[in-house]
Amino acid sequence: MPSKPELLKLWVKLSGDPSEFPLNARIFHSVCLISIFALCYNVPFNYLIGLPDIALASLVVLIICGGLYYASRIKKKISESILVINIVGLALFIVNYFLNSGQRGPTDLFFLLFLLLSIAISPVDQYKIWIPVNIGILLILNLIEYFYPQAVPYTYDNRFSQFVDHMSAYAVVAAIAYFCTDYIRRSYEAERVSVAEKSKAIEQQNDQIILQNQELERLNAEKSKLMSIVAHDLRSPLASIQNFLELLTQHELEEKQKLEIKNDLLNSTKNTMAMLSKLLDWSKSQLYGVTPNPEYLNLNKALETTLEIEKSIAAGKGITLHYDIDPDITIFADNDMMQLVLRNLIGNAIKFTRDNGHVTIGAEVALPNCVISIQDDGIGISKERQADIFSLKADSTYGTKNEKGVGLGLLLCMEFIKAQGGDIWFESQPETGTCFYISIPMKDTTTFEKRK
Repeated sequence: MPSKPELLKLWVKLSGDPSEFPLNARIFHSVCLISIFALCYNVPFNYLIGLPDIALASLVVLIICGGLYYASRIKKKISESILVINIVGLALFIVNYFLNSGQRGPTDLFFLLFLLLSIAISPVDQYKIWIPVNIGILLILNLIEYFYPQAVPYTYDNRFSQFVDHMSAYAVVAAIAYFCTDYIRRSYEAERVSVAEKSKAIEQQNDQIILQNQELERLNAEKSKLMSIVAHDLRSPLASIQNFLELLTQHELEEKQKLEIKNDLLNSTKNTMAMLSKLLDWSKSQLYGVTPNPEYLNLNKALETTLEIEKSIAAGKGITLHYDIDPDITIFADNDMMQLVLRNLIGNAIKFTRDNGHVTIGAEVALPNCVISIQDDGIGISKERQADIFSLKADSTYGTKNEKGVGLGLLLCMEFIKAQGGDIWFESQPETGTCFYISIPMKDTTTFEKRK
């Protein structure tokens, strides 16, 4: 015996899928199916109780129901089929009224049932037609019987046949009325849930669109800021080169003056190259994402070359660069990213430290990570700038020798360290100094994410 879910699937298949047919069409198909099943019983039943005319009429209705079901469900002629069933149904019940004893038979019940079915299957704009037509026809039939009783003969052989016919008709009417009401309520509930789910999905899409718009606005603001920074900072060295060339062509300069100008131009060009390098690195990270290639690195050996280069740069400002890293410390990180991060942080420490200052680099094991520190006794970071130091909101600043920054270095450092499963933070006091800390894994215990 088929299970309940299997029967439900079969019924949905026979009455029509909700995505393919509207509710009134599905109710119409269901009523046709129920009517076909009921008439298959009613035809032999009426014949056996001595009502062959009613049995013949029921057979005609059975054929009509089957044809209309086929036309609507298979051929998709829904509107035409509903119109035909309303017309033919009323015509057949008019005939049935005279063949089945009029008011003494169950035809009044069938007219009431057909009124319910007309409301269920007809389009809303046709209610005003079929409701008064149904009521009017039944009223006219009752008036005919009242004034001309001989026009409606009594067709039952005995009272028992009348009793059985009334009870079976009532059972059919009650069953179909229950089915229609239950079907409509279930369909309404399913539609309500579907609408609620669609509404929720639309709200989620709207929220997503709002977030995307906000992200686009943020990216647009970042782009505008970058363009402003690049335009401003490239103009300065180009203007200096232009002024120097104008001086050479218009004035005779002493060698000492030429040397000073050349040194200024060299420093300006170096700062501009550093700015462009950071801008390029950041642009690549935004375009392709940050994808580290971690490996086990001896920290002391990995940073040896970088530290020596930065030491010579610090010496140019009279700054002492001191580092003491345990040669046994091993980290699990991307070598190129760590080089860039350390160059940025040490370069910043040198940039914002006055002559004869000190910069110290250290490393401590804090399992499962290694914490690298870069400490200076420079000018520090003001309280107002500390909140935005790792974002594009950070303003570009000048070092103690007027070294220009683009404001991207620390943002790159944060993105690269986070991508490797590490962390970065700082402590700073204005006019006292700053210490940046980098926490980086020592073992392969972190899942590295691709940052887009």
